[in-house]
Amino acid sequence: MTIAFTPWPADLAARYREKGYWLDVPMTHILEQQVAARPDAPAIICGERTFSYADIDASSTRLAAALYRQGLRTYDTALVQLPNVAEFFVTYLALLKLGVAPVNALFSHQRLELLAYAKQIQPKLLIGSLNHGLFANEQFLQELREVAPALGTVVLDAGAHTMPSGALSLADCLAEPADGFVAQPTAADQVAFFQLSGGSTGTPKLIPRTHNDYYYSVRRSVEICGLNPATRFLCALPAGHNYTMSSPGVLGVFVAGSCVVMARDPEPLSCFALIERHQVNWVPLVPPAVALWLKEAPAHRQRLASLKVIQVGGANFAEALARRIPPELGCQLQQVFGMAEGLVNYTRLDDDAERIFTTQGCPMSPDDEVRVMDAQGNQVPQGQPGMLATRGPYTFKGYYLSPEHNTQVFDAEGFYYSGDLVEQDAQGYLRVVGRVKDQINRGGEKIAAAEVENLLLQHPGITHAAVVAIPDELMGEKSCACVVVSDTSLKPAALRKYLRAQGVAEFKLPDRFQFLEQIPLTAVGKIDKQRLRTALQATHSEQV
Repeated sequence: MTIAFTPWPADLAARYREKGYWLDVPMTHILEQQVAARPDAPAIICGERTFSYADIDASSTRLAAALYRQGLRTYDTALVQLPNVAEFFVTYLALLKLGVAPVNALFSHQRLELLAYAKQIQPKLLIGSLNHGLFANEQFLQELREVAPALGTVVLDAGAHTMPSGALSLADCLAEPADGFVAQPTAADQVAFFQLSGGSTGTPKLIPRTHNDYYYSVRRSVEICGLNPATRFLCALPAGHNYTMSSPGVLGVFVAGSCVVMARDPEPLSCFALIERHQVNWVPLVPPAVALWLKEAPAHRQRLASLKVIQVGGANFAEALARRIPPELGCQLQQVFGMAEGLVNYTRLDDDAERIFTTQGCPMSPDDEVRVMDAQGNQVPQGQPGMLATRGPYTFKGYYLSPEHNTQVFDAEGFYYSGDLVEQDAQGYLRVVGRVKDQINRGGEKIAAAEVENLLLQHPGITHAAVVAIPDELMGEKSCACVVVSDTSLKPAALRKYLRAQGVAEFKLPDRFQFLEQIPLTAVGKIDKQRLRTALQATHSEQV
C-alpha cells in the first residue's frame, strides 16, 4: 500500500531520469553521504548544543527505531509540529528512514490548521511540543483523535512541562537503543512527505513531494547557490517552510556538508548575535524581516561582518529595499522566487546588479517550462504581465486528494497555474508584479497591487506597505494602502502627491490610506492580505 498522489506522465519521467535529474535514490542518501565523508563535522548548532553528522544520524536512527517499535511502518503518515530546534530535522530524517510521510505544520499553526491536516492525511503518529499552547491539556489530543481515529502514537517534546497520559517523551525516544534498526524509506518515486501550499487564504492544501523531485530541487539549488563545507547558514524562518528546507535551505546545507545555525525567529538583535558568534555567512529572509534588519543594522554593522549572501524570497521584494542590502548590510543579495509546489527561480550570484535588484531570477532547471498566459489561455508577448504556468522535474502534478481544485489549477498539458502575475524578459528572468487575486479591478481599470506597494516603499517615511481591494458600490472595488510609517506627520494627501510625482496614473492612486502600527503576516512571513481585507471591511472609520 502506497500514499496516493498524481504521478508525472511516463514520457516526462523517462526524460527526467535520462537527464540525471531523478536518481531513484531516497533522500536518506543526503545524510548517508555526509556520515561517510565527514562524520565529525558540525551539522547543526542549536543554542549551546552542537550536533555532528554522526550525531544526527545516530539520533534519527534511534528515533526511527523507537517509532518502529510503536507499530509505525512504511507509507504511514504523521503530523509533526516542532519549533526551530535541532529536533525538527532529526525528526524529519527519522521519518525518512522509517518511510513515514509527515506533514510539517508550522509552529504558529493553531487548532484549525492542525485539525484540517489530520483530517486529510489520517496520521498514525503525532509529534509535537508542550511549548505550544494547544497541548497544554489533553482536550486537543482528543479532538485530533476524533478526526483521525488511526492516531495511535503521540510523541511530545516535554521541556519543563508535565507529560500528558498516554503520550511518549521525544527525549526518551531519542535516547532509546536502535536495536539493529535498518532504514526502510519509501520508494524514490513515491511520496516522501507533504509540503504546505503558501496561499494566504483558507487552510493550505497539501503538496505530495517525492524523493526524486525534492532531492533534485535541493541538489540543483546547492549547485546554483554555491554552498560548500565552509557555509554557515542561519535558519531563522520557520524550519518546515519549503524555502527554509530546500532553496537551498537546511537540506541544501546537508548536501553540501556545511553547518546550520538555528534561530528561534528572524528578530534582528538575536540573529545578529548568532551571526557574530558563529560567523554565519548565508541567511534566507522574507521582505518584512529584511525591513526590520535594515532598521537595526546601522548600530550593529560590525556584528554582520561575516555575512556574504542574504537571500530574499517568499513574497514580492520591492526594488527600493533590494538596493539597500549591499551598502547597509554589507553583503550580496540573491533574490528567490519559488513555491512549495515546485518551480524555483534564482538570481545568479554573478548576475549584474540591475538584474539582481529588479528581477526575481530565472528557473533553476534546464527542463523548467514556463509560460506567461492571459485570461483566454494565450501566451502574452515578452515583457507583458500575465499568469505564470509551469511544469518541470520538481513541480508537482496535483494537490493531495483535491481533484476538483486540481482541475482549476492544471491545464490539459499538465502546466500548473500558480496564481502569480509575472513578466518574463528575453533571458527568461521573471519579475513578479502581483497575484491574480491581488489585482484590483477599479471600475474596469486593473491595478497590480505590487506596483503601487513598490512605489510607496521608496518613500523614506514608509516602512511597510500593502495595497488591498475594498468593496465599493459604484466602482466594484477601490484600493486601500495600509502603511506603517516612521514619519508620523505623513498624511494621505502628501502620499498621493508623492505617488503623482512618480508618474503614477490617477486611477492607481489609493482611494484610502490606513495607518497601522504593524502589518499582519502569515505563518511563513508573507503579508496577510486576507486579514487586512477582513479588518478593513469590519471598520467604518476611513482616513481620506
